[in-house]
Amino acid sequence: MTVERTISQRLEEDGYVIVDGLVSDEQLEILRAAADRAVAKARNDEWKLRRVVGVQFPPWGETADDVWGVQMIMHPDLKEPEFAKWYGSDKLLDTVCEILESKEEELQLELFNMLINPEHKDFALEWHRDDVKPNVDEKEEIERLAIPHYGTQWNTALYDDACLWIVPKSHYRIRTPEERDININDPLSLNMPGQMCVELKAGQTVFYNNNILHRAVYDKSKKRATLHGCMGTVNGGPHRARNILQHGVAWMREERFKETLPARLYPLYDNLIKLANQNEGKDLGFSQ
Repeated sequence: MTVERTISQRLEEDGYVIVDGLVSDEQLEILRAAADRAVAKARNDEWKLRRVVGVQFPPWGETADDVWGVQMIMHPDLKEPEFAKWYGSDKLLDTVCEILESKEEELQLELFNMLINPEHKDFALEWHRDDVKPNVDEKEEIERLAIPHYGTQWNTALYDDACLWIVPKSHYRIRTPEERDININDPLSLNMPGQMCVELKAGQTVFYNNNILHRAVYDKSKKRATLHGCMGTVNGGPHRARNILQHGVAWMREERFKETLPARLYPLYDNLIKLANQNEGKDLGFSQ
């Protein structure tokens, strides 16, 4: 008899898990409308916090001929409160608590962005791990992979999405010689051993360990609006701070930001500010 694995077990063992039902049909239409407005602002040069085609990691700069992401979608200046409402929704928070095996009061508010299709040309990200650089030696790779995440990351598709490619079960082990060679010397390869496309239907969410080998392929002809977020726990300390606060989120300190949040997110917000205060003065980018 096969025992059904929990979502936290599947994420732990496989490095990813697809979850249904975190966006209702009504929410889907509301979020799509908000996404359309936000994307228009990014493409029309009205919103400078965006991911620029041709650049994989920040800083992306303010000049853009084409974009593949909208950053900081809870920022009060974007004026799209529906994103924060969903980030603080019951189903999402309950699922994050289940995945992290954590109480809600231990969670902290973190990053929330949106991944979109470029308008003018296709674009692809290189094979990478978010917290392990490609050229590290085996000793450092083992050390980096052994650090607990104290958080989770996800993509929620507002339209059918087949952009994310991963190597399942690669999140806790060192790379094979072939994987290492591709990662360093041919990072846009379409022939990574064991690669798999994560296909999402509109409304589905994939939670994944960001140290899984992964990349993304963006097709300009296929509409994409995928909510890309993360939450952590208060146990993460400097590790979460290094991953989160370096993204230029000083605006989150402003009272006007907290005022835009649903009340359920207030404790998560307070935990983030406490993390920032504890790490103030360190080169983490929070003051940028």
